[in-house]
Amino acid sequence: MAISVALVDDEAMIRVGLRLVLSGEPDIEVVGEASDGAEALDLVARTRPDVVLMDVRMPRMDGLEASRRLVRDHPDSKVIVLTTFDEDAHVAAALRAGVSGFLLKVAPPEHLVEAVRTVAAGGGLLDPAVTLRVIAAFAGQPDPSRAGSRAAELESLTPRETDVLKLLAQGLTNTQIAARLHLGEATVKTHLSRVLMKLGLTTRVQAVVFAYESGLVRPGEQ
Repeated sequence: MAISVALVDDEAMIRVGLRLVLSGEPDIEVVGEASDGAEALDLVARTRPDVVLMDVRMPRMDGLEASRRLVRDHPDSKVIVLTTFDEDAHVAAALRAGVSGFLLKVAPPEHLVEAVRTVAAGGGLLDPAVTLRVIAAFAGQPDPSRAGSRAAELESLTPRETDVLKLLAQGLTNTQIAARLHLGEATVKTHLSRVLMKLGLTTRVQAVVFAYESGLVRPGEQ
């Protein structure tokens, strides 16, 4: 069964480009387009896509507000935010809202396809070119009301689970985490699943947010 995708961007040429890339894949189907956040909410309610590619800056309702509502009301439709280098400060709110990924608009076509497949399969994705900038912007705007509770929740994790979470937040893939900790990749996936379950999270992106909110990882730390 094909992965259904909705395209949300106020620039028609951007939507055309996204459609051309995705429609060429046998396992992906574009089921609709919207030019602003309000249209996106209606589109998702009607088509229930697996993945929504969401622009940030749009008229009427921007992509961040639309993403917050979609994550809340349509959790089965995973949101990938399309961002540019000058929008880092805005995506902190989307990170906290629980979107499943961020992708640069200038990313190569193969990265777009990979992102859709990864998120549709239940994974999370942060474009390597934007990850550290997004995290730095996010960490520079901490939410004091969460810091204490987040630090307390860390105590529910085993030392190994804490190690895995810390490396994930530093931008390492499952394969890299496995190599760093001398574990099998399947074991790393098991640890990550337990981390998400214990912390009440649903995506890897939310786990990264948690790691910074709790103080487990700080910007620039390796």
